[in-house]
Amino acid sequence: MISFWFNDCRPWQWFCRSSAFDEKVRKRFYGLTEQAIAGELQSWETEPCSALALVLVLDQFTRQLWRDQAHAYSGDPRALTLCKRALDLGWIAEEPERPRRQFWLMPMLHSEDPEVVAAGIPLMLRWVDGATAEVARSNLNQLSRFGRYPRRNHALGRTSTLEEQRFLKGVP
Repeated sequence: MISFWFNDCRPWQWFCRSSAFDEKVRKRFYGLTEQAIAGELQSWETEPCSALALVLVLDQFTRQLWRDQAHAYSGDPRALTLCKRALDLGWIAEEPERPRRQFWLMPMLHSEDPEVVAAGIPLMLRWVDGATAEVARSNLNQLSRFGRYPRRNHALGRTSTLEEQRFLKGVP
């Protein structure tokens, strides 16, 4: 899966909504993602490469498989735990490839905890790039303003406030 994500896929595929790409992930990795969500891949947590693969499954593949559904975020807590563990063990600092460091840190950017996102900004600046740090800053601004990501409200069955509705429509 590391080879699939970093070699077979193009970077634009990582961040653009595409039902064709979602289907490609579904065909190849649905069962594995289900196993990861069920906690059946804990043996992957012991080495940097397999742990990063598990982060990809929990933090990225879930978003492809269950786009616009609550289950899309079901791997986030475990992915964030693995991210923090990788920081503590020095795995991210030792990773020579910027895209891999980016996806190690992505669970911080996806968190709805403002403290986690704020802590991720300097890490993004140090190990990834300014553009990714800017996305984290934008996320932090949303969390400061709304206490959550309004774009997730529908999937998570949350009622959007009028201010959130205006924000989602791009109305200032």
